[in-house]
Amino acid sequence: MPTSSKIKVVDFLANLPLFKELEPAELDRIAAYTTELHVPRGEIIFRQGDPSTGFHCVIYGRVKLAFSSPQGAEKVVEIIGPGQSFGEAVMFMGKPYIVSSQALVDTMLLHVAQQAVFEELERTPSFARKMLAGLSRRLHGLVSDVEAYSLNSGTQRVIGYLLRESLLDGEEVTLHATKAVVASRLNLTPEHFSRILHDLSGHGLIEVHGRGITILDAARLRSYDR
Repeated sequence: MPTSSKIKVVDFLANLPLFKELEPAELDRIAAYTTELHVPRGEIIFRQGDPSTGFHCVIYGRVKLAFSSPQGAEKVVEIIGPGQSFGEAVMFMGKPYIVSSQALVDTMLLHVAQQAVFEELERTPSFARKMLAGLSRRLHGLVSDVEAYSLNSGTQRVIGYLLRESLLDGEEVTLHATKAVVASRLNLTPEHFSRILHDLSGHGLIEVHGRGITILDAARLRSYDR
């Protein structure tokens, strides 16, 4: 008989987009190699250079993926939220992690072992397609980031971020990380990010209160550039 812990893991897996089409027997096999992790805010999940033994899925919370230089400078690559996964690419490559990961808030993760993934890929074509789709989305996102950094101004990047988070006037966008982390994600310094928010606020496009940002006029914000 499966333990109550494994029953809970199966339930979590079944509600993640990556595993939604799997049959109960397939979910049971993956759950047998899956570990439930509760990570407090600020705790490191893995460091750049650590060996990869599988990949992670976020049940709740937020995870920061970032590079660090020998001098201590940090570049945030991605902020991962509920329902998303990370670490698949290096798992397939058999390489160490190329980024570090850290919980931005109290977070619950599932760690799916490499063995479970490889065995299920051989058994289930639909699972293979979903893994490929996830990796393709990640690659497309990285290419879009490079395009934005190369062609868009800092203001355009901030506006794009705000509009992706909320398309409704009067709706508050809550930053799920500190302004410094969001700034790094947008390839901006914290000071530049704050100046842009101040400028947008001064033009009556947004209101800023702590980590909450209210979009006052989405249409004007979309067409604004400076």
